[in-house]
Amino acid sequence: MNASHTPRAKSADTVSALDRGLALLQCFREGQRALGATELSRMTGIPRPTVTRLADTLVANRWLRAEPGGERYMLGAGVVSLAQVFLSGLDVRGSARGPMQMLAERTGGSVYLAVRDGMEMVIVEACRPRSSMLATRIDVGSRAPLPVSALGRAFLAAVDEPQRQQLIDSLRLLRGAEWGSVAPGMERAINEAHRLGYCLSLGEFHREINSVSVALVGPTGEVMALNCGGPAFHFSEQGLRDEVAPALVQMAAGIAAEIGGRVVLPTQAAALSSSP
Repeated sequence: MNASHTPRAKSADTVSALDRGLALLQCFREGQRALGATELSRMTGIPRPTVTRLADTLVANRWLRAEPGGERYMLGAGVVSLAQVFLSGLDVRGSARGPMQMLAERTGGSVYLAVRDGMEMVIVEACRPRSSMLATRIDVGSRAPLPVSALGRAFLAAVDEPQRQQLIDSLRLLRGAEWGSVAPGMERAINEAHRLGYCLSLGEFHREINSVSVALVGPTGEVMALNCGGPAFHFSEQGLRDEVAPALVQMAAGIAAEIGGRVVLPTQAAALSSSP
């Protein structure tokens, strides 16, 4: 059973059936677009008969749809409608799209804007160079784990120490035995972001893919992250540091000025790290 899909513990403020229905919806990912009742039961820990009743209710309300000719379920049109409302409310996307496309054309890499959702970053805007075949094909809605992606590391570096420690404690529990191999690279990247204002992921999220990320803070304090990168043979560590990172930081500063937000400068990040 995957802990990230497990319904939250009951409390006086939650509705068990709703929690379980949401847990089913959260099982669907880019690599798991169609799931059967048995798979959903295994992933959530919810008994199979209950999964079937919940799924049928979600189908009736268009959050899920039954796969034609099969016994599996897929996300329905109701989810798309909500996603469109959510994305349209992110004003930063409109301000960011033009500069992101320019950076993609300039570097030949893919450029992403992401926000946190649980223990992952979710892509809310993606731009690629029009004439290059080198750009990675990650789309809006794709997810990147906090500890191994440059996006997640930039986010962790930008939040205050109490929130960062709370997230790291949760990640330690979620990752279990593999945490020992994940934590050192994450910690190095967070420290680097505090010193330099950006951080890297070198083949740690996707093999053969290198990228750099910068945190962006919106006008109401919400922390986002911008990313640029691509195949390692084209985006070496030195190239990311010398060419891409300065351009990404400059782009982030321009977007921040446009939306009334800010970027986290190295001195500010250091202060966040040392705050009580």
